[in-house]
Amino acid sequence: MTSKNTICLWFNGDALDAAKFYAETFPDSEVRAVHRAPGDYPAGKEGDVLTVDFTVAGIPCIGLNGGPGPSHSIAFSFQIATEDQEETDRLWNAIFGNGGQENACGWCQDKWGLSWQITPRVLSEAVAGSDPAAAKRAFTAMMDMRKIDVAKIEAAVRG
Repeated sequence: MTSKNTICLWFNGDALDAAKFYAETFPDSEVRAVHRAPGDYPAGKEGDVLTVDFTVAGIPCIGLNGGPGPSHSIAFSFQIATEDQEETDRLWNAIFGNGGQENACGWCQDKWGLSWQITPRVLSEAVAGSDPAAAKRAFTAMMDMRKIDVAKIEAAVRG
């Protein structure tokens, strides 16, 4: 069954490569279908991959090979909650090691330009928690990080 709401992500001919990478990297992710163009179009020829139906961490997406032009922006990102440092490292390193780049505060960008927040639950819980002093310490610690260091966040929460 098709979801009523699906995120459409624009790619320049490499939607299938991106979808396969996401499916291999993130839990609860898969490539569901590949659709080929029934005729020539501005960014490709009949038979080229036009769209890819895939899921990223349970979120339905369509990769559209729309051609050059529009680019992804940090204003849209996937936020992936991680359980521990091992999972944080695995996902961060997969994105960074596959042509991505690091950004501040747990953000990184994959080689297709999509932004990701690889966020350990301990950080989210601390910042949104009922102890304002602990929230501030965790937030301040995060501000100096690229990839989130779970042990440093836990130490900040403890004070």
